[in-house]
Amino acid sequence: MAISDLPIGIFDSGIGGLTVARHITTLMPQEKIIYFGDTLHLPYGEKSKKKIQTFSLEIVNFLIKKKCKAIIIACNSASSLSIDYLTKKFKDQNIILFNVIDPIINYITKLNSEHQIGVIGTRATIQSGVYEKKIYALKKNHSVVSLETPLLAPMIEANFYNESIKMKIIKSYINDKKLKNIDSLILGCTHYPLIERQINNIYHSKVKIINSLKFTTEEVVKKLRKKNLLTTKKKNTKHEFFVSDLTESFQESAKLFFNKKIILKEKNIFNLNDTT
Repeated sequence: MAISDLPIGIFDSGIGGLTVARHITTLMPQEKIIYFGDTLHLPYGEKSKKKIQTFSLEIVNFLIKKKCKAIIIACNSASSLSIDYLTKKFKDQNIILFNVIDPIINYITKLNSEHQIGVIGTRATIQSGVYEKKIYALKKNHSVVSLETPLLAPMIEANFYNESIKMKIIKSYINDKKLKNIDSLILGCTHYPLIERQINNIYHSKVKIINSLKFTTEEVVKKLRKKNLLTTKKKNTKHEFFVSDLTESFQESAKLFFNKKIILKEKNIFNLNDTT
């Protein structure tokens, strides 16, 4: 099989990365996706840097064994804390790694006027300070404020249907005084596009919502095309979906991302001593 016809690997701690997978399959319908959701350890946002790096390394190794031509770290927590670690680990191998943070930074680079930018994300992402560091390094005079929103990813992961309580949780964060004067909001978690409509309604569409889906997908297409690694296949291919712990709630939530039923396979790839 030609290298270009090999699959694209995507991983996250749960269903958030499926937003990226869906975007990839929409823009590149001929590409095969192998998805790994580390449901055994979700949410990553509450884990230590060492744990996140350990889990990410195990998953990348699994996706390499599945012969993925490129791997997308579809998780902000893992992207912020593991991308440099993984890049060094695989520097002598021909592994193409993407993350969901740098494509947003590349977009912000192109903004000419000054902006008041807010960032919401998991505790791990926000405490890493990755968005502030990268945006201020641009020297564009943007101001950045960040807010930990630890309840959002678990709420989304659980496919929480009570709209009243859901909105109270979202509003409690969006109305935080830290975000009072922003004109742009970065959704620093791949789960958050699933509540983008609610966030936009709270802001009455007066704050620009920035999520990584469009920018990450465009970056993947651009790089794979440059390396002549876009598939030559003309027929749709069967995607594969793996989870480290198969739960009914994840299975139901996952079906919302694709019109057809997807089959989840449970695969615990981790050392039993590293599952906490």
